[in-house]
Amino acid sequence: MAQVLEFKLPDLGEGLTEAEIVRWLVAVGDVVAIDQPVVEVETAKAMVEVPCPYGGVVTARFGEEGTELPVGAPLLTVAVGAADLGGAGADGSSGSPRTAEAAGSSGASEESSGNVLVGYGTGAPAARRRRIRPAGPLASVTAAAPTPAAAPTPAAAPTPAAAPTPAAAHTPAPAPVAAPERHQVHVVAVAGAAQSGPVPVISPLVRRLAREHGLDLRQLAGSGPDGLILRADVEYAMRAAEAPAAPAPVAAPASAPARGERIPLRGVRGAVADKLSRSRREIPDATCWVDADATELMAARASMNAAGGPKISLLALLARICTAALARHPELNSTVDMEAREIVRLPEVHLGFAAQTERGLVVPVVRDAHSRSAESLSAEFARLTEVARQGTLTPADLTGGTFTLNNYGVFGVDGSTPIINHPEAAMLGVGRIVPKPWVHQGELAVRQVVQLSLTFDHRVCDGGTAGGFLRYVADCVEHPSVLLRSL
Repeated sequence: MAQVLEFKLPDLGEGLTEAEIVRWLVAVGDVVAIDQPVVEVETAKAMVEVPCPYGGVVTARFGEEGTELPVGAPLLTVAVGAADLGGAGADGSSGSPRTAEAAGSSGASEESSGNVLVGYGTGAPAARRRRIRPAGPLASVTAAAPTPAAAPTPAAAPTPAAAPTPAAAHTPAPAPVAAPERHQVHVVAVAGAAQSGPVPVISPLVRRLAREHGLDLRQLAGSGPDGLILRADVEYAMRAAEAPAAPAPVAAPASAPARGERIPLRGVRGAVADKLSRSRREIPDATCWVDADATELMAARASMNAAGGPKISLLALLARICTAALARHPELNSTVDMEAREIVRLPEVHLGFAAQTERGLVVPVVRDAHSRSAESLSAEFARLTEVARQGTLTPADLTGGTFTLNNYGVFGVDGSTPIINHPEAAMLGVGRIVPKPWVHQGELAVRQVVQLSLTFDHRVCDGGTAGGFLRYVADCVEHPSVLLRSL
């Protein structure tokens, strides 16, 4: 007679308490040999192939790829003991699931090996007894279903239905069934087609959620692949049970796709989403800003370009001001190592700048910006911008920045509170430069005004340092001759 044994996720050692399923190596209905690897899991330490200590037919898998399971949670069930490995005994019935510990204490050594992983054994002390599952519809969610012609299973725990008598338990089947038919019927039962078979649910969390709220999983229709019951199905059933009896619009299941266009977060967009989300989670940022009169800076740039030679961009002049300000306030050219609980001040300034492309926002990095002239910075900004628009930036062009300059004024806006480019400590934002009324030399005049904002990591400095940095940048914008002191 075949018995269905439950194989649980073993202790993988080194204090690990859970593992993520990376790839299943077997499917329901496959025949497995003793100690054959059945699943590849990833822990915080390494990738591990987990061997199954039983040989037989896989009748159920508990967990889809990407699911994280705790140690001791069911991995799969295997029907063992039948000569044809068809998943049922000679009488057309399958045994109830048994755990690895129960198998070891009841003499199942013929279908299992002695090879073990850390903290897991295929055999158990002889005095150890199998845990009795409580009766009820939720008591045996991993039990294999009997075939339509099956006699009652002798090893099944008592349920509210009449339990088989000892005589009935040993009555031979009226007619033998061919192995392929028995195998097919057994697999269908595992998939949840029969109400008396195992519930089509693989997540321990879903089973626990249903148990805590008194839901019978056998009464739910799963919305997952092959009728798999998902957490959303259970939550929908909970809401339906709590809804008032009065007629009301029925809400769609949480698993139903929402209206509207769905755009996958992949490629550049996905990388940006991950990085900005991490920045918001980890960095306690703050922002300060100031309006500055950029009239003299614009005049100085016009004079430089009128003198001949390569054109100097406004972004290059602002970058030169940034590197001078970072030399005076090195706290903002740093990163935070939370594991070591240290602030790491960086000796070089690798200046990132935001560039909008058809593929989304990217931040190319100008290496050693602190040692470049305005002319060299202009040429490097132009080169990286063109490469970004062509979509041929390399990973080296996009990594290693220590400070970011964000000129959002090109979008026609005055101010912003940007998100810091993790793991950097600060970002300078520059708005549009527009004519505005301004008090100049004691008189009201129309001047070229720009708003400057600094978003900084409050772990690396306080407002005084951030304010001092921003004030120096504003002074250089208003009076470019101040910059000559640092050249």
